[in-house]
Amino acid sequence: MGEKTLDVYRDWLGIKDTNRPLNYYQLLRLKMFEDDVAKIRQHYRKLNAHVRKFATGQYWEESQRLLNELARAMLTLTDQKRKAEYDASLGRKDAGPAGRRTLEQILVAQGVLTSEQLQKARNYAMVVGVEVRDAICQQKLASQEEVMQAYAEAEGLPYLNLKEIQLDEKLLESFPALIARQHSCVPVLVDEQDLIVASPNPLAPEVEEELRLRLGVRVRVAICTPTAVNEVIQKYFPKEKAQAELAGRGTASSAAATARPQPVRARKEQLQQMPWQVVLLVGAVVFAATSLYRSLIQGTSYWEAVWPAALLGGAAAGITFLVLWLKK
Repeated sequence: MGEKTLDVYRDWLGIKDTNRPLNYYQLLRLKMFEDDVAKIRQHYRKLNAHVRKFATGQYWEESQRLLNELARAMLTLTDQKRKAEYDASLGRKDAGPAGRRTLEQILVAQGVLTSEQLQKARNYAMVVGVEVRDAICQQKLASQEEVMQAYAEAEGLPYLNLKEIQLDEKLLESFPALIARQHSCVPVLVDEQDLIVASPNPLAPEVEEELRLRLGVRVRVAICTPTAVNEVIQKYFPKEKAQAELAGRGTASSAAATARPQPVRARKEQLQQMPWQVVLLVGAVVFAATSLYRSLIQGTSYWEAVWPAALLGGAAAGITFLVLWLKK
């Protein structure tokens, strides 16, 4: 008899259902339409840890594919918007859980913080001028992971532990170092037409749009801890890489600027073409007329007539210059 063909779903995950493809609930060994975010993460982590045992040796490629598939399932089922769309595609009729809890409600309900500790964090946040979530971390009232998981749930976004996933080297190479460093975000994986980006914060719409234009894919955010994303940034997006991008952008901008008429150059050409004779003539006429009027009509001395005449002549020349400039 020949060697038994490996079925990673059956042999590694213990899934007996032979119908393929599996939906995300089957893949994560969850009941259909499970809404408990903590339970979804718990199942994902358990399966992730189990499959990682096969990540070396002859089954490395199979394990990586399955790990990415598990991650995509978890990221979809813990993303409130994506989960609703996915559930609807599977025929779910009810609307699912109503509303979301706040970060504070989640941490207290999970027993991570007491009401007294939460109030302490609020007071600290008010005095220092930071968000409550950051105050909790800075006061060491809870771990970063506990806080960021609760924050992700409160935002309706998935949470991802970057140490539980194999980062794609090609994605890292193509991702702009400037954006990674400026906005504390790193690429994780591609899910259909979407690029999953890990960050401690939701990305601003303009940043998502810039990434979409530069990389040609839509962007979805998974929340991670600041420490985890900073470690990845220091490893794959050093300051030198960002500086090189900035220098390249500056060179490209200079080349583009040289190729099109410059406002400064255009103004210089206008000045060179300005009929200076007209400007000088107007100034001279006003100077002469003023001098003659003050000396002959008003009977003032030469020097008393010259200075007002010079001022009026200069003013007339300036006004003439301005009029001709605006006509240009």
